[in-house]
Amino acid sequence: MDTFVLGMLNGISFGFILFLLASGLSLIIGVMGILNLAHGALYMIGAFAGWSIAEDLGLSFWLAVVIGGLSAGFVGLLIERGLFRYLHNQLNEQVLVSFGLVFVLTNAVQWAWGPIPRGQFTAEILSGSVNFGGYTYPTTRLAIIVVGLALAVGLWWLQDRTRIGSVVRAGMDNREMAMGLGINLERISVAVFFLGSFIAGFAGVVGAQILGASSAQSVDVLLLSLVVVVVGGVGSVQGALLGGILIGIVDAFGKTLFPEFSMFSIFLAMVIILLVRPSGLLGKKA
Repeated sequence: MDTFVLGMLNGISFGFILFLLASGLSLIIGVMGILNLAHGALYMIGAFAGWSIAEDLGLSFWLAVVIGGLSAGFVGLLIERGLFRYLHNQLNEQVLVSFGLVFVLTNAVQWAWGPIPRGQFTAEILSGSVNFGGYTYPTTRLAIIVVGLALAVGLWWLQDRTRIGSVVRAGMDNREMAMGLGINLERISVAVFFLGSFIAGFAGVVGAQILGASSAQSVDVLLLSLVVVVVGGVGSVQGALLGGILIGIVDAFGKTLFPEFSMFSIFLAMVIILLVRPSGLLGKKA
């Protein structure tokens, strides 16, 4: 029973990190039709930028979260303005360019911070553990769940309950019709790309409480975020949330029960879901 409860909590907390990472990627793909394989590198940049603020400079962890998000956001903005705005509807070129950016950004991070991974870091108030129902659980993981829930509600409200969200959904459904109605989708696309990149960097600092910061994350977290997007459905915040939690739980129990096949269990879950729902759990049918 203890193993089940702790496994569920670990899976949910890790799932919220995946949600934070995948929600930005899902929005970028859904709104702009751009497959940015450098999204994991933006997560990595956020993690290292946050580490510098919190550990190197000894400043507030909460400031590190903001700086990490802004660092990734501005790098993403440069990438979008410099490269991706010329690659609409060119999937092969997007894949090649963004995959090349993974190596460029990874080497830039190694040049700036070195190849040695950085350990976990968090706010002093989040250190320690919480006792509830006879269980002891790290405060950092509970904080990740709370932050993930708050962002999920905020993104859902923005996408489904605001005029900006209506414009974003219109662009997802029919880009040409939306532009024909006078909607400036280019400006919306830039804002969405910045927001998605910001969330990736934000997730990098929040996730560093469990995963630390490493230059290998640019590829590792990319694979997981793509799985979450595919499972949850492209362009859906709710889908990214559901997919992230599901994959997080599968990963947690896979590592506990079948440690040699933990990665296999994630991809097996993805295959099973795609056989039942080819568009993802909450994705729209093409």
